[in-house]
Amino acid sequence: MTETPKNPFEAMMAQAQEMAKALNPALESFSPKGFEALWPTMPKEVMDMMFGNTVNKDGLDAKTRLLLTLAGLTMQGAQADTAVRQTVRHALAAGAKKQEIVETIGQMSVFAGIPAMTRAMDLAQEVMDDKGDDET
Repeated sequence: MTETPKNPFEAMMAQAQEMAKALNPALESFSPKGFEALWPTMPKEVMDMMFGNTVNKDGLDAKTRLLLTLAGLTMQGAQADTAVRQTVRHALAAGAKKQEIVETIGQMSVFAGIPAMTRAMDLAQEVMDDKGDDET
């Protein structure tokens, strides 16, 4: 006898896992954390093109757009771990300095609160520690 999930989200996840196993047995050991590795960063030129500079030449550059995205993710309580880490990776690739990333997250403490800022800072620090350079 299988244990029944305790809440609707757990039931939905259990059902999705069962479906994935039925479609492809290799998915039995799948972890969503692997998504992050699929697209570590994209070139700055691609970001500029995708984020609007092709249509609006005088618009925001990719670095600024990514720092704004990071601010928005922090405002949401930094609940989307993968999105925060990906945005930090992309911002670094677009030329953002570590200090700019820290300031962007820190600025959001006024609006999102200290817990959200701390969570976003922890996630960003994971990426910046992995980066390994001392650029500030």
